Amino acid sequence: MKNENELKELVRQKYSEIALQDKETNQSSCCGAGGCSTEVYNIMSDDYTTLEGYNPDADLGLGCGLPTEFAQIKAGDVVVDLGSGAGNDCFVARNLAGPTGKVIGVDFTPAMIDKARKNAEKLNFHNVEFRQGDIENMPISANVADVVISNCVLNLVPNKDAVIKDIFRVLKPGGHFSISDVVLVGSLPEKIRNAAEMYAGCVSGAVQKQIYLELIELNEFSNITIQKEKAIVIPNDILINYLTEDEITSYNNSGAGIFSVTVFAQKPVAACVPGGGCC
Repeated sequence: MKNENELKELVRQKYSEIALQDKETNQSSCCGAGGCSTEVYNIMSDDYTTLEGYNPDADLGLGCGLPTEFAQIKAGDVVVDLGSGAGNDCFVARNLAGPTGKVIGVDFTPAMIDKARKNAEKLNFHNVEFRQGDIENMPISANVADVVISNCVLNLVPNKDAVIKDIFRVLKPGGHFSISDVVLVGSLPEKIRNAAEMYAGCVSGAVQKQIYLELIELNEFSNITIQKEKAIVIPNDILINYLTEDEITSYNNSGAGIFSVTVFAQKPVAACVPGGGCC
């Protein structure tokens, strides 16, 4: 059993490789994990191409939803994107926040930060910045963000409670998040949960849907809402790398499932983080 630091380093290494892959390679796998499928082209990510602000150079095909579609970003908002990758969600958020807004992307993979900064420079965006850091302890002051977004990232983090606590810290009182993530319903086979490649590809790091929602509630967020939910079907020609044919049949008939959910929650207006200047 790997400890938290070993798991985080595994993900960092994998996403350093992914930063150099093309979108087609990433989309035909599970969050860029490899093991291309002949059954489907796109397992998890949604289509960004119709959204204003979309830039194909920043789209690595790694998401599992469209959090910006539900994030209620307004002109002038400060938006923080957790696990910002090559900048895809940041650039869409920038279009919504407008010239008076600001977007901060946080990613702990140097290769992703470098790629995102180059994309921003090419687009001549001056109100989008990318900071290297851990989303469990963001390089952002308390009570700064109007909106926090994230796309298929929290499932990669071993200590999800710490991330949710830090989201609460950086949000302004009354601010909110809209996060797309991978969750589980029922029991996932241990062979998938323990496979390193599948961990870096979003599945083995996911937790039960009910536990995920309870973590948000325990951290004092309010108005918790599932904005979108969809089943994630991993084709048999990927599962065969981890399970026998009999195990695949048993899993497919078990009722267990992998889902993409987009969750909204709000930091109460009365909330105040000690040391944040609002107490």
